[in-house]
Parts: sequence; structure tokens; C-alpha cells
Amino acid sequence: MKRNSGIFLLILSLFCSCKQEQQDCGISEEVSNIPLTLSIERLELPLFEAKSEVDIAYLLEEHPYFSEVYLRDDLYPSKEHLVNTLYGIPKDTLMQELYQEVSANYPSIDQLETDLLNAFKHIKYYYPDFEVPKVYTFVSGFTTDLYMDREMIVIGLDYFLPSDHRFQPPDLPEYMTSRYNRAHLVPMIVTAISSRYNATDLEDNSLLAEMMFYGKAYHFTQAILPCTPEEQIIGYTPEELAACYENEDFIWTKLIEQEAIYETNPFEVRKYTGEAPFTDVISPDAPGRVGRWVGWNIVDAYAEKKDIGLVKLMAQKDAQKIFMNSAYKP
Repeated sequence: MKRNSGIFLLILSLFCSCKQEQQDCGISEEVSNIPLTLSIERLELPLFEAKSEVDIAYLLEEHPYFSEVYLRDDLYPSKEHLVNTLYGIPKDTLMQELYQEVSANYPSIDQLETDLLNAFKHIKYYYPDFEVPKVYTFVSGFTTDLYMDREMIVIGLDYFLPSDHRFQPPDLPEYMTSRYNRAHLVPMIVTAISSRYNATDLEDNSLLAEMMFYGKAYHFTQAILPCTPEEQIIGYTPEELAACYENEDFIWTKLIEQEAIYETNPFEVRKYTGEAPFTDVISPDAPGRVGRWVGWNIVDAYAEKKDIGLVKLMAQKDAQKIFMNSAYKP
């Protein structure tokens, strides 16, 4: 997507010009001293190591909310039927092989536990009413990557094997599987949590409103995970992110020329922010979801110009106000 030829520049050397230099990203003493604890429970272990149906029944009794909400026990004719179904999973050769691969790639989840705890402490710092949910890992057989509500997070570790692993989620297109790995896991969780605090005007269905929603979500994630590179937050490759910065003015000019930011047709809005291998309406070489990336830049510009804190920023539901007061200009 060169200015005139339409070829998207992929210049890694420009990556250092990204909007925020990562400075001292260590956790402050004020955050680290917040009295939170977290212990992630690996529920794939008692499932695949069960010696009898009694062991499975005990697993369900010990985790009734997991059984009710995640396993949807109401969909089974009886509890005994659910137990029998679960007991049969480890007997499936492919499921047993998948479990072994997960065990080999995640022999320990200590680092994941530490990263999530630090993230939760940051959230608690900004939002004192935040309560740490129960966190479980599981081998879902590629049925659920992440389940999240206020009480529970379930991580399907089979979705987060290395990007070049021979087991890949069959329900995800190739352009998405590159960000289903360990490095992107915690940013995904934090971005999902951000929606609790991301105030929106439900009557505004414009592209601008969608851009501001995602912009605030990524701004939130970067505030909660200050040591995390931008590409891991938005799910771009370093090359894609560098190219976006190199062509930022071109992207913005296209949005203005197309009078896109006030578009309300959901099919048109999706062309700029929806999951796709590229944003064809900008350039066939532009990465997908580029409207979200521009929204992130606008939100950052607004927060810096108005010197506004995270909580107040997330509570601002007026997308037009954020945009107009950002003085955004690539």
C-alpha cells in the first residue's frame, strides 16, 4: 500500500517508531502489594487420568459451576450420561494424543499463573470492585478456546499450542491461528475483560463507534499489561504492525476519502473492523481489522491530549467526543 502504487510496505526497521516506546514496564510496588492470590487448576489432569467413572463423578461434584456452565450438564439426559461421556474422552486415541501434546507444551503453568495474577492486580488497582475469578485449564478437543464470565475462566490449552504445531484448531482460518499461542493468551483474556468497563452508546452503530470501542479495549489491555508488545495485543505480526505505522497517513486518507467513519451499514463496517486476512477496502495488502488499529491510535491520542486516566477513558461512551478531542492526525 505505497502511497501511489498500492503496495503495502513491510518495513521492520520502522517498528521502533510505534506510538509508545516501552519504558520501565515493571510492576509498581503499589500494584504488586495488592493482596490477591490466584491458583489455576488443571482440570484436564483428573479427566485424562481418571481410573473409573467414580473419578469423573467426583470431578463434577468438586466443580459444580464448571459442570453446569462450561460442560452444559443440562443438555445431557442425566448426570450419569455426562459422566459416561466424559469417561469415554480419554479412550479416544486422538484426544489422548492431543492431551499428551498439551502436557508436553505446558508441563508447568507457573508463568501463566504469574502473568494472570499480575494482570488481575493491575485491574484491581484501577477497579477495586474487581473479583478474581476461578481459572481452570482444560483440553476441549477444539470446541472452546476461552470461556469467560465474572466467576470463571476456562482456558482450552489445545487452542494455544505453538503456531507451527501439527495440531491446529480446525474451526479457525489460517490467518487467525498465528495468534493462538502462549504469547497471545493473557492479552486475549485481558482484552475480553475490558468489555466489562468499556462504556458504549448502544444507539451509535457507526464505524467510528466500533473503532473507538476496540481502541479503548486495546488501550485498556496495554495499561493492564505494560510489558506486552503491541503486536501481541492486537494480534498482528511485527511486519504487519510496522507496515501499518509506515502507511498510517495513507490508511487514514482512505478512510476519509471513502467517508467511512460515519458508515452505519453493519456489512460495510465489518469490512474495516471484522476478522479477515486483509482489509481490502483500504488495500489488499493491508492486514485485517485495520480499523481497530486506527481506533487504538485515536484513543491513545485522546488520552494523551486530555491527560485522562484509564477509568475515566473507559467510561467515556461518546465516540464522536473522543475523536474530535483527540486531534488525531497521522
